[in-house]
Amino acid sequence: MFEFEFMRNALCAIILVTPLFGILSTMVVSNRMAFFSDSLGHGAFTGIAIGAILGVGSEIFGLIIFSIIFALLITYIKNRAHSGADTVIGVFSSTAIALGLMLMSAGGQFNKFSRFLIGDLLSISQEDLIWLGAVFVAVFISWIFLFNRLLIASVNRTLARSRGIDTQLVESIFAVILAVVVALSIQWVGILIINALLVLPAAAARNVTNSVKSYHLLSVAVALSSGLTGLFLAYELNSAAGSTIVVCAAIIYFVTLILKPRFVK
Repeated sequence: MFEFEFMRNALCAIILVTPLFGILSTMVVSNRMAFFSDSLGHGAFTGIAIGAILGVGSEIFGLIIFSIIFALLITYIKNRAHSGADTVIGVFSSTAIALGLMLMSAGGQFNKFSRFLIGDLLSISQEDLIWLGAVFVAVFISWIFLFNRLLIASVNRTLARSRGIDTQLVESIFAVILAVVVALSIQWVGILIINALLVLPAAAARNVTNSVKSYHLLSVAVALSSGLTGLFLAYELNSAAGSTIVVCAAIIYFVTLILKPRFVK
């Protein structure tokens, strides 16, 4: 299978992007941000459409810019709104996806953007890999400085503030990181299932771990193993790589759910 360049590129992309999903998903699950991360995928509709309409350098550039603005706006408003965070996120998410669909379908151009719904992992180019490599390095460097603050904030926001941590700033930085990773990956994974990769690895790891270190390491391992297994199965079954990877991650989750009573007491 690796005689083909597109399969080698896909393998490199899996090795680069799945550890990012694994490590980011730990905070998504711990901070109960699954709905928030899902909204980023929905907001991507609008970003893609706006990028195409404005004729910016590429659809992805417009997607990244809008995703960052969208993530920061949700974070800012939900920290100041009197209504629940899920309500605020739901309003923004539903509005963004409706606006994106409206803009995309104008003039019968929706088919042009339908590839973003299911993604195409095998379309990754060498240039895309360079961008993924840069994001991979940037995220891990950021994680070194951000992790302890995020961890404390996820446990107790009041405690975090008493330690001099600006919880809104930390949450905003994390939201931007999530937005960039989602925006870059969405063309290969697909809008419909990208949130699963931000939830399943950590959810599976949480079932069978009792420490922060093992939780993070296992989450990355689940994401990476799901990616590699899913890529191989997608090639053999001639199925969509993104959805096959998610199915593999879901299987691991249900296995760990069955084993949970043996590990967590």
